[in-house]
Amino acid sequence: MIREVLLSFQQNNFVDAPVWVGFDNFRTVITDPTFVTAWVNTAVFTGLALLVGYVIPFFAAIVLNELRHARAYLRFVVYLPVMLPPAVAVLLFKWFYDPGAGLFNQVLDAVHLPTLAWLDSTSTALLSLVLVSTWMNLGTGTLIYLAALQSIPGELYEAAELDGAGLFKRIWHVTIPQTRLILLVMLLLQIVATMQVFIEPYLLTGGGPENATVTVAYLMYQYAFNFGDFGGGGALGLMLMIVLMVFSAVYLRVSRDTDN
Repeated sequence: MIREVLLSFQQNNFVDAPVWVGFDNFRTVITDPTFVTAWVNTAVFTGLALLVGYVIPFFAAIVLNELRHARAYLRFVVYLPVMLPPAVAVLLFKWFYDPGAGLFNQVLDAVHLPTLAWLDSTSTALLSLVLVSTWMNLGTGTLIYLAALQSIPGELYEAAELDGAGLFKRIWHVTIPQTRLILLVMLLLQIVATMQVFIEPYLLTGGGPENATVTVAYLMYQYAFNFGDFGGGGALGLMLMIVLMVFSAVYLRVSRDTDN
């Protein structure tokens, strides 16, 4: 981290001696037309990931917790994507999204719905990356929520049932209040993780189409390894690190409150 801070204030190609340039690297990346686009894409990706990837694991855990049969098998199925190397999972979805022989368009065509240019359209490319990320990380979140659900005293659900509460009322009045701290911690963890999204745009879209999937982490990679501007990449990395440190400080505070 200290090395990155120093790098962000240097002109350095790791061949010649580094030159101290002050805030020139920051001025360079801030005036880059892609800079704002990358931050907006990162924010949108994080927001979509929260809407999709934060909610689905919680309700998947509720469903698994309610099941009486095949629970162990379904836990394994849900957790299976986590055991795949990320590159394998992403490339699998690259075939799913193929506009010709891809699985998703074949399914849409089979039910007589219009096919989509999943990764080739600016309106669907970022959402397509969110779906990949959600599937890859579904298992971890689900098992954490499942562990939290199983720690809730059964007497609370029994009392709610005696009061005539249905499934959704039990979730709203018992499950969510009893797991609120875990929900908050997972929310902060997911924000920190999704703001660093890199492998999905790197392997699936290359930041396209029309920079619709360029994220801060991907732009940092471009500066360092495509443009050879390691100082610019370091400046972007320092900006991202400061933002994530704020969320990490909130996470540590919440964790401390949870332990107490």
